[in-house]
Amino acid sequence: MEILSKIHPVIIHFPVAMFSLYVLFEFINLFYEDPKYHKMVNGFLLLGVIAGVAAVLTGNQAAENVERFFNVPVVLKEMIEEHETYATITMWYFTFLLVGRFYLTNKKKFTKMLKVTFVILAVIGLLLIYETGEHGGKLVYEFGVGTKLFK
Repeated sequence: MEILSKIHPVIIHFPVAMFSLYVLFEFINLFYEDPKYHKMVNGFLLLGVIAGVAAVLTGNQAAENVERFFNVPVVLKEMIEEHETYATITMWYFTFLLVGRFYLTNKKKFTKMLKVTFVILAVIGLLLIYETGEHGGKLVYEFGVGTKLFK
């Protein structure tokens, strides 16, 4: 399944975009009462979670390939593990947001206070995405993971 590891850099940008749009429209949703906005926000979040699962799976395959085919230093293994940990936490975080949002939307219990709470939670999610990307970027730009150095 080496092909999965090669498409990780391509796939990862889609969930980042979907989660960013989710946060933007979660904020916009504060000012509008139209149920269409709830559906649109839920849609961005759902697409982000689905794409995020694909990104995590391809990332896990990429990490496995690096560790299997190369004698990697301990510091690189630790960086890979940190990146994986942040990615996993981020995915679970957004998954819980998705479940909570779907439940509250379907039960029509989305109060103004809950909207504010979800905006705050969404921004925290963006911080998790940033940290995940920061660790992934270090793997690429400092260690050359995913470049021709590892082929």
